[in-house]
Amino acid sequence: MSKQNEEYWADSIQVLEWLEPVRKRPWMYIGSTDERGLHHLVWEVVDNSIDEAMAGHCDTIIIALWKDGSCTVEDNGRWIPVAKHAKTGKSTLETILTVLHAWWKFGWGWYKVSGGLHGVGASVVNALSTKLEAWVHRDGKIYYHSYELGKPIWDIEVVWKSNKTGTIIKFFPDPSIFKITTEFDYKTIVSRLRQQAYLTKGIKLNFIDERTDKRYKFYFEWGIKSYVHFLNKNEDTIGDIFYTEKEKNDILVELSLQYNKEYSNNIITFVNNIHTVEGGSHLTWFRTALTRTINKYARDKGILKEKDQNLTNDDVIEGLTCVISIKVIDPQFEWQTKGKLWTPEARWAVDSVFAEKFLEFLEEDPRTAKSIIEKVFLAAKARLAARAARDTVIRKWALEWMTLPWKLSDCSSRDPAKSELYIVEGDSAGGSAKQWRDREHQAILPLKGKILNTEQARIDKIYANQEIKNMIIALGTSIWETFDISKLRYHRIVIMTDADVDGSHIRTLLLTFFFRYLRDVVEQWYLYIAQPPLYKLTKWKKSWYVYNEEEKERIIESEDITWENIQRYKGLWEMNPEQLWETTMDPEKRMMYKVTIDDAEKADAIFKILMGWDVPPRKRFIQTRAKQVQNLDV
Repeated sequence: MSKQNEEYWADSIQVLEWLEPVRKRPWMYIGSTDERGLHHLVWEVVDNSIDEAMAGHCDTIIIALWKDGSCTVEDNGRWIPVAKHAKTGKSTLETILTVLHAWWKFGWGWYKVSGGLHGVGASVVNALSTKLEAWVHRDGKIYYHSYELGKPIWDIEVVWKSNKTGTIIKFFPDPSIFKITTEFDYKTIVSRLRQQAYLTKGIKLNFIDERTDKRYKFYFEWGIKSYVHFLNKNEDTIGDIFYTEKEKNDILVELSLQYNKEYSNNIITFVNNIHTVEGGSHLTWFRTALTRTINKYARDKGILKEKDQNLTNDDVIEGLTCVISIKVIDPQFEWQTKGKLWTPEARWAVDSVFAEKFLEFLEEDPRTAKSIIEKVFLAAKARLAARAARDTVIRKWALEWMTLPWKLSDCSSRDPAKSELYIVEGDSAGGSAKQWRDREHQAILPLKGKILNTEQARIDKIYANQEIKNMIIALGTSIWETFDISKLRYHRIVIMTDADVDGSHIRTLLLTFFFRYLRDVVEQWYLYIAQPPLYKLTKWKKSWYVYNEEEKERIIESEDITWENIQRYKGLWEMNPEQLWETTMDPEKRMMYKVTIDDAEKADAIFKILMGWDVPPRKRFIQTRAKQVQNLDV
């Protein structure tokens, strides 16, 4: 993108709205006040520095976590102006840190493209921090300003000399806002920084965790081409990596892809470095262009005959790993969260840039082209076989598909928002759950043994599996081409398995199925994991149900409990119906994990490692984490 040459003045900062609502309704600005919202503070500050890099004014960003609980973000970009702002009468630095929508991207187009959240980032971080400090390097000086709960403590002061430019922001998250935790997770931050480094070619992102003395440095000269290589590092890849970058009608399109031999696909899209998790116009038209281009190539080469039907979108994306990154001056999104791009111009830019270059790629690399064509033709053949198998299964089980499974003990409520489905390991535990449950709101579906590993099975095998078919019918949504989330019969689906190795395996198999074929159920937060107790501790007539090792040791020590009173639960079947209700199913007492997808890319990689065909990556995964396993019973 061409750089902006305008002068950078304090008066270019536009003030749109004051800061008061942020502390009252923080979730409106950062989504939530849990761990996700906490890390959103980091993203907001980092994204402003990334904006500087995308504008060509910054090449190094340093993110540090400190033992005092604070986070520091430093860049070598243009300094934030410190002169008095004409509208607010305050310094421009104070205006940016205390007024919503006052970031310079709103004034006179200083950023041609920007990824920050409507310019609210810096001020929201300030409002939700007990303390925030800012250092601005400019004019041979270092200017310093500090705030408490979003309010300045004193005026800006010059604290030292400086021979560089840039900004440092240090903030302490407010525990009265982030009541669950104020402790940053370095893995979450490292994953996000790695992604941003891939998306911004040539930028250096350095991470320091002073709490654990961990250090990471990210720099990728080849940008998203390196990203695709990283995503496919554990895959059996097909041919070379395709990459193109071109500006079309003021929209910069950067796209890279490579096929592998898996059944699933991994297409990740970004707009101005924002991950558009729900896709949008850029994704839709990429898929259209990909299908059209491969069909054209196959027909031009005589591989696809005139009498043959065209390959479909589903055919050409099987086994595809792709990263699409576009830069748009004023992107339009369908939702406030920026999850789905609407900008109509993006479709034409992506289509024209990709289609032309990908056709050239296929023509110039016949070896890779041949491998891709073989892959998509195999996918087409499997698709037709799967559809035939599905139709056969549906015809064979026509009556069953119209009625609920006989194993399902349904609840009487027909309101999905008030209904729960417990997917229970084993008929014995299922029987106990059925006896002592809230019959109005809780349905029980027992599973017999371990279900099919859907990571290693095509759709025809999945339709034919009895246990999976029971779940699909009970849920009501169907899967694959006919999936419809609006028909979901329960808005809380609870996986309840034994607290042993087999139970963990069954839970992982179920999570694999939901992630691959019922992703919307997970993304809309309808999936949970029940937490049955690990131990029952008894002394005289008093009992404690214990859910982890730390709690067990604490109670043993405080109550002076002897080891022969300690009962270890390995299976749900060891509890009678009343105990199962009291410990695991009673809404007033139960403990459950909500299953969410914070990082779909990472989740995709983990499922491929744990449940895929390739054994060596799984072996390495287990070996490197063996010492971290708790409560292992073999």
